[in-house]
Amino acid sequence: MKTIKILFFLALFPVLAQAQPGHILLREGNKNYKSEDYTAAEENYRKSLEKEKTSRGNYNLGNSIYRQERYQDAIKYYEDAINQADNKNTKARAWHNLGNAYYQTEEFDKSIDAYKNALRMNPDDLETKLNLAKAQLIQRQQQQQQQQNQDQENQEQNQDQEQQQQQEQENQNQDQEQQQQQQQQNQEEQDPQNQESQQNPQEQPRDISKEEARRLLEVMDDEEQKVLEKLRKAQSKACNSKKDW
Repeated sequence: MKTIKILFFLALFPVLAQAQPGHILLREGNKNYKSEDYTAAEENYRKSLEKEKTSRGNYNLGNSIYRQERYQDAIKYYEDAINQADNKNTKARAWHNLGNAYYQTEEFDKSIDAYKNALRMNPDDLETKLNLAKAQLIQRQQQQQQQQNQDQENQEQNQDQEQQQQQEQENQNQDQEQQQQQQQQNQEEQDPQNQESQQNPQEQPRDISKEEARRLLEVMDDEEQKVLEKLRKAQSKACNSKKDW
């Protein structure tokens, strides 16, 4: 996380205010804060607020808590300081540090809004402008990363859908093939004659050579001559066997 500068100012009191318990505790808290004893500063600021609710008391308490890196707790006291402040300078500082607290909790949209409100109170504050630019840069980076993640997620979903559709099509083709095989098997079982004819196909006559054809004709002629000769003999015998009266 980039370093964010927190603005701090010590409450200034008139001489007569030293006698007031709340202001004394607030001043003690400021001493503790300067010596970086933020736990003691927080304790004195809280006691000061118990005596008197002031925008500076809430603001400084928020700062002491912020220094202890309890950023979410500091937000409440910065908001109270803004609501109680009666001048633009105090409001600008409180808005600035509220933006810092939101920045540390990575709520960059709220951080940006707080910095913009600080600049409305004090347009020339360079520290606020710098912090605003940092917050806006990180926000844009986050948005780009979110968009990339969304695009990648959409791409993965599309790939999953395509794979699912492809698998469904393969399953459908397999089902159709199995159905066709089953239908063919059923037809073969219902028509055994067709199955037998397919298993024992009729033999086709083969072609014969010219020499084989000539011999076959000679055999057929010879057989025919023998048959005719038998017929003539039979007819001759029939004529010669006529009886006398």
